[in-house]
Amino acid sequence: MPPSIPPPETLYIVGPTASGKTATALHLALQLNGEIVNADAFQLYQGLDLITAKPTPAELSLVPHHLFSHLPSSTPCDAQRYRSLALPILHDIASHGRLPIVVGGSGLYLKALTHGLDPLPPGDPSLRLHLASLSLEEKVAQLLALDPAATENVPLQNPRYVERALEICLLTGQPQSTLRTASTRPPPTLHGFCLTWPRDLLHQRINDRVHQMINAGAITEIQNAEPLTGALLKAIGVREIQSHLRGEISLPDTIAAIQQATRRYAKRQMTWFRREACFQTICLPDHPTPESLSAFIRASLHA
Repeated sequence: MPPSIPPPETLYIVGPTASGKTATALHLALQLNGEIVNADAFQLYQGLDLITAKPTPAELSLVPHHLFSHLPSSTPCDAQRYRSLALPILHDIASHGRLPIVVGGSGLYLKALTHGLDPLPPGDPSLRLHLASLSLEEKVAQLLALDPAATENVPLQNPRYVERALEICLLTGQPQSTLRTASTRPPPTLHGFCLTWPRDLLHQRINDRVHQMINAGAITEIQNAEPLTGALLKAIGVREIQSHLRGEISLPDTIAAIQQATRRYAKRQMTWFRREACFQTICLPDHPTPESLSAFIRASLHA
């Protein structure tokens, strides 16, 4: 029988994009005999390493990494499938006396590990195609008409979460808020840390990362990529750079658009993590380097 929960020693390093999760997890893995397991929905797919901010080849070579570039972009993945992929890996790492370190910012994937999953219906391709044709405002209005309590458990600014919540309502004929009980369970006891920055400093880190990504060759990466399908089409930067390559938008405007979209995504991530009481929040200006941050986390674990 496959494992139903992660090993109790699993360490979680979570937070918004550009918060320093990759570098921190790498330092911890080197010092704690650890292996890193991805919990980022886009880094799970093959291709677009720069756009999705995967660890570099040099970083990947330092310690074992799992579930990076694992699936073709045409293969759909949801929280249930991610959980089924991650759990055996976590237990295999622990069985060899090493520390599983889960790293990422995809809230649903992380919650699938930490809280388990509710018995919800699988996605319906034809219904999803219809919902994708609606505007976010139309989807939110329809969701709230079917389930007014969705304001409490669905990030209404995130199209993916709104679509899934509406899909559940339509497929089951019941409010999704009454079917989702995992979020109402007491927060699990685990070793988890959420990396945070003051808003202005995080925005500066995001803006700098976008410039680094462009300078490293992100435009060429999109230009040379195979025809993109599936989830990677939704990765921040893909559509903006495609518009630039078609001559529809200047390079400075492309960079600004990617920065803005990334800042908005980081805001949604922080809204999600503020609700997750199982993670200890760490303010990064108090620990300005990956070395000092990993030392603080190690001391917290020993305590």
